[in-house]
Amino acid sequence: MTHASVLEKDWRSSTYSGNNGGECVEWAPQHAAMTGEFKVRDSKNPNGPHLTLTAEGFAGLVQFAKSHG
Repeated sequence: MTHASVLEKDWRSSTYSGNNGGECVEWAPQHAAMTGEFKVRDSKNPNGPHLTLTAEGFAGLVQFAKSHG
């Protein structure tokens, strides 16, 4: 599945992100549930590059963000 196949409505913001338009990470949970690919992007640049992570990689990213918040 390509980046374009993740619908705009399927992206979710991090619960740690504020509403001030600053540093915000989004991910596509429905895509992850269907494919096992965890897609992550910068909300300020939704058409820009994104990461595709394994479940373990995504868990590591979340843990890193929590500990370096």
